[in-house]
Amino acid sequence: MENSQKMKQEMLQKLKAFCLFDDDFMSKVFEDNYECIELILHIIMDKPDLKVQIAQIQYSIKNLEGRSVRLDIHAIDTIGKKYNIEVQREDKGASPKRARYNSSVIDTKSLPAGAEFEELPETYVIFITKNDVIGYNKPLYHIDRVIKETGELFGDEEHIVYVNGAYQDESPLGKLMHDFSCSNPEDMYYKLLADRTRYFKEDEKGVAEMCELMEDLVDSGKKDEREEIALRMLNSGRISIEEIAEFTKMTVDEVKMLEENEKLVTP
Repeated sequence: MENSQKMKQEMLQKLKAFCLFDDDFMSKVFEDNYECIELILHIIMDKPDLKVQIAQIQYSIKNLEGRSVRLDIHAIDTIGKKYNIEVQREDKGASPKRARYNSSVIDTKSLPAGAEFEELPETYVIFITKNDVIGYNKPLYHIDRVIKETGELFGDEEHIVYVNGAYQDESPLGKLMHDFSCSNPEDMYYKLLADRTRYFKEDEKGVAEMCELMEDLVDSGKKDEREEIALRMLNSGRISIEEIAEFTKMTVDEVKMLEENEKLVTP
């Protein structure tokens, strides 16, 4: 009981420090909330009339012949344009080649067999980064293909946008980036974001949702750790499946499945 209370207090302290640059907290804030997603797009795209028709959080796109991706936010507006919003605390998660890959995977998912290439929708991959990863101290960076010889746009309707989270001033975008870095809803500019943040930090139901999510993440991490230990034991070839199961607190069937999935052979 004492350990349980201690863990809960630790979770509440972590929850208090969360901001929108923390992946799991960000996902809960924007989950099933089109208004908050529209607010971001209105400001970044400078289109206050943009309306989101479909929005999915942590949206997975499977690639049977290559690496699959999971998009933080995937949205489609009322005229069919597609948006992938990635929120990145760490610079390494916002590399140019990741932006390129996300864009290409969205394209492959957008064109059904037999469709004409001209039917590809206009797409935007938007990285909101805590630091200025491009490095020119600009609030926004728009990346589009151009014809080098003329400087004209190529016109493929594929766009990449980097938003500098470190650029915080009194402009709408600067205030938005302030709110992304802010852990206290009382200090946030935008009421929509403040209300959602307050719900998950102060409302009884919202706090319970976040604590449940954090417990699931802890359990998932423990499971991954157990599986890693089990794999090392299987690879050693000196320990029986039953002993591995007992040591890692996995079931025998789970160890056997792990062995099968990794194509390992035990003596």
